[in-house]
Amino acid sequence: MAQAMLKPSLKGELEVDVKIKAPAKKFYNMFAVTPQAVSKATPENIQRCDVHEGKMGRVGTLLTWNYVQDGKPVVATERVEAVDPMKNMIKLRVIEGDLLKEFKSFLITIQVTEKKGGHGGVAKYKAEYERTDENVAHPESLVRMCAKMFKDIDEMLLSNE
Repeated sequence: MAQAMLKPSLKGELEVDVKIKAPAKKFYNMFAVTPQAVSKATPENIQRCDVHEGKMGRVGTLLTWNYVQDGKPVVATERVEAVDPMKNMIKLRVIEGDLLKEFKSFLITIQVTEKKGGHGGVAKYKAEYERTDENVAHPESLVRMCAKMFKDIDEMLLSNE
């Protein structure tokens, strides 16, 4: 009887939860309303974010991020796929840029949940992706960079209160 060969899955999912002290809505708004301000909070990770088409907070809006990953400058253009202000959630699909050299698809979900009773909560970064082949590493360094970015944003928001 022949055995079926199992191929390693090229699809993957990574996520990180970062505890925050800033108000959940303010944290969410950094990505959904004013992503251009992210570079002020974390300049060593994000150099700039430009809105090319559409209006922030709306599905279809196009953004280009210039950021540093593993010490190298990289670029990603993303389209806003979903926005839910009631759940403090935004989904961004990478449609152009350096990530697509190694990934067939890359979807980012940022969701911020508020702690019961007010200030603080948890900011979640989730990446759903498909690698071009099994030699491509899972994007763990990108997720670590995003966790650092979330901590920097939290510090900036707290210092502005």
